[in-house]
Amino acid sequence: MRYMTAVPATIVAAFLMLSASGYAQAPKEGSTLTIAGNSGEARLLQINGKAYVEVESLARLTKGTLSFQATRTILTLPAADSQAPVATPPVKVVFTRAFVQAGIEEMGSIREWRIVIVRAVQNNVPVLPEWIAAQHTLAEKNLAFASAAISTDDDRNAFALLKSELNNMQMLSDLYLAMVARSTAMSPDTFDNAPLEEQILSCARDFVAMTESREYQDQQSCH
Repeated sequence: MRYMTAVPATIVAAFLMLSASGYAQAPKEGSTLTIAGNSGEARLLQINGKAYVEVESLARLTKGTLSFQATRTILTLPAADSQAPVATPPVKVVFTRAFVQAGIEEMGSIREWRIVIVRAVQNNVPVLPEWIAAQHTLAEKNLAFASAAISTDDDRNAFALLKSELNNMQMLSDLYLAMVARSTAMSPDTFDNAPLEEQILSCARDFVAMTESREYQDQQSCH
């Protein structure tokens, strides 16, 4: 059994010889040594009124390593930083690829819906209500796909913009159908630079630009 009597003096002073004068009372037979911040314990040995600890037990307790050179026993303690937990940088939450693809599909279906209605007004060519209903169904289906693809907070926040865009498109479509139902004469520039139509266009552009940046930013044009 090796004892730390051969270890350099600084280590001996720090860990090995725990004299009775260093305590309110000397350690009793069967006492153990624990080190704050380290798990485990080592048995203290009583010799001539002083307490010693076995070198192998001390190395295990401090997570150190032992080496031997002739009559010297060397205990190497781990660096202070090596015992500290390694901090990992926070993972930045961004859009998921599945949601971005579904969102762009939704914007594409709304874009086609808008273009057909605007051109119908410009060219005075009516759009069948059945086609509008089918386009609305497609947009609702793509919105459901986007909802199913939500995985992050950015996805969830951007989904609200998609819903607003669909609602605005539905308002524009309803406006057109109401004009047709009343047989109201429509000027070719009815929807040119109209606030609602401009809002739909701006929202689509801003949504795509936002997804390309891979980070959510609220888009006022979509509200």
